[in-house]
Amino acid sequence: MAATRKPASKRPWRTGVLRLLKIALVAALIGIVALVVAVGIAMSTLPSYSQLKSSPNGQMIRVRASDGTVLVSLGPSFGQWLTYDDIPPVMIDAMVAVEDRRFRSHPGVDPIGIARSSYVRLQRGAWAQGGSTITQQLARNVFLTNTKTFGRKGREMILALAMERKFSKDQILELYLNKVYFGGGAYGIDAAARKFFGHPATTLSLEESAIIAGLVKAPSHYSPTADTEAAVGRAQVVLDVMRDAGAITAEQAAAAQPGSVKFAPEPKSNSVRYFTDWALPQLDTLISERKEPLEVWTTLDLGMQRAADAAIRANVPGGAQGALVALDRDGSVRAMVGGTDYVNSIYNRATQSQRQPGSAFKLFVYLAALEAGYTPDSEVVDEPVTINGWSPRNSSGRYSGKITLRTAFAYSINTVAAKIGVDVGTATIAEVARRFGIGTPLNTQPSMVLGTADVRLIDMTRAFASVSAKGVAVTPFGITKVTTADRSVLYEHRTDTSRVLVAPAVAAQMTDLMQTAVATGTGRAAQIGRPVAGKTGTTSSNKDGWFLGFSSGITTGVWMGRDDAKPVGGLQGGRAPAAAFHDFMASAVANRPVERFDTEVTLPEWQLEPDEEAYFGNPDMGAPADDNGMPGDPASPPGDGMGMPDETEEGEEPPERIDRDWVDRMTRSRPTDRENDRDRERDRERPAPSSTRLPPPTRIQDRPNP
Repeated sequence: MAATRKPASKRPWRTGVLRLLKIALVAALIGIVALVVAVGIAMSTLPSYSQLKSSPNGQMIRVRASDGTVLVSLGPSFGQWLTYDDIPPVMIDAMVAVEDRRFRSHPGVDPIGIARSSYVRLQRGAWAQGGSTITQQLARNVFLTNTKTFGRKGREMILALAMERKFSKDQILELYLNKVYFGGGAYGIDAAARKFFGHPATTLSLEESAIIAGLVKAPSHYSPTADTEAAVGRAQVVLDVMRDAGAITAEQAAAAQPGSVKFAPEPKSNSVRYFTDWALPQLDTLISERKEPLEVWTTLDLGMQRAADAAIRANVPGGAQGALVALDRDGSVRAMVGGTDYVNSIYNRATQSQRQPGSAFKLFVYLAALEAGYTPDSEVVDEPVTINGWSPRNSSGRYSGKITLRTAFAYSINTVAAKIGVDVGTATIAEVARRFGIGTPLNTQPSMVLGTADVRLIDMTRAFASVSAKGVAVTPFGITKVTTADRSVLYEHRTDTSRVLVAPAVAAQMTDLMQTAVATGTGRAAQIGRPVAGKTGTTSSNKDGWFLGFSSGITTGVWMGRDDAKPVGGLQGGRAPAAAFHDFMASAVANRPVERFDTEVTLPEWQLEPDEEAYFGNPDMGAPADDNGMPGDPASPPGDGMGMPDETEEGEEPPERIDRDWVDRMTRSRPTDRENDRDRERDRERPAPSSTRLPPPTRIQDRPNP
């Protein structure tokens, strides 16, 4: 009997399933091995914890005014690094609740979060919810980019797993909270707290922590500097999430008022940026720190800066530019305006522009004369003169004959300056100018005495400040102190007063000349009701107008003109620049005590004669220069030929009578009884004004060369 064949006991589909399971198991094992290998390799290449703490994205610099007000913050802001123990627990709770609720339990990648994100993707057809953990975000911020590809996501996961194996949870949170971007240039919670709230992160409140934690999702959208209401609304969402996660109680969530948080005001830029652009490059020579965030304390006085900005804007002629520099007695820059609008032009005309100073350069001419033995009362002769074919003329086109050096300076007599150049030597004058800080090239042609060489406003202001300091060198500076975020001092300015440029007596005589120029000469518009010494300057064809002077310890220089060096109608040093000086200084010295100079105002000799009281008609105009820097020979305006104008300038009030009452009023003099007695005694001893009260007449050309 033939044996019967039994049917197969196994079904074909079971065999296929088993085969697939085996393949899947093998693939999973291979994947796990590959993942372990990849994580191991990633771990071996990860930087150390101390290396990760360093800031590779640049140095944050916060610049402060003299009163501590933040002027500007530059570079990416990393603030002060806070250890995990220094971070407020409420900040940690807020960040974990809103960004990664299962942070303490997952291995670096959250499968539940990934599944939830994928489910939402299937429902909405787009990625609308992130599944990245805090560790993944840290890996992306430190090592990767924000490109949305699966390849980048895979590398992000491997790095996150590796970081979880190499670092503790607390270390990862510390890295994350000190490195994540919060908007407004702020990286890390300390930088964010300082920028948005004006204080360190160690003192963050619940509401402030909620605001900061809410920024991570979209820093540009929720940043308080961009949209305060959006930041507050997002903070309320964070508070609700913290309540649901058990990080805070319902009562705490209800009591929190993110809308009551006071945000730090944004520092304004505009004209202060002229100052910071000049001062900050000096850090390279002052300190060597390149990584730590810095606090730079400067000399800028915000009140004076506002006054300077207003003075320039109010007085600059239409179509022209203006600049102003104000130095305190130690050289500290209290105000700097490099143009009428920083937003439209960042070119700093106070420190970069080189322009002809006109008769303002006569400061150095007369300093050289005083050093050579002249005195303010020395007699000189204002008369036609020709030097190597060059014949300078006065702006009035007239000549006054014998006058004192004081009168020649007060009315900016060009012929006298030219004679001084011959007498003391133009090389000597150039040496004086360089000694006082003029760093631009200087020629030694005869015409240099009228300011035909280009100079910088800050250098000229520095020179006048050195005269104010009784001949001691003054060096402008803008940085007083540099500290790190933890207030460690890296640099502190020390003023050097050891360099004496001229004898104090010479500086006092120069001040004598300059206060007369303001009291009765070309600088009358600069009077502010207290002693002022200064000098005007106007170049040919009204291309440049200058006024520089000092009072009560503040030295201020003003320049006006066009960037293309075209003429500006009506621009003269004694007008708009002097008016800007007046407007600024009236405010700048308002709270300072009145300081009198070593010498009293002495009137020019013809101002003392009742029958000859008169002003020169026009402030000095310098002399028109040709292509070689040699002034030309302008046509002589009408006059009486004796140095007196036929009439006052158009639109100008007739001058007041110049006498002791006028001088007292201009300087706000209030003599005491003792001073009155001393004045009466001095008057009895003083000879009556006459042509014989001066030393015997001495023509410059008769003086021996030194």
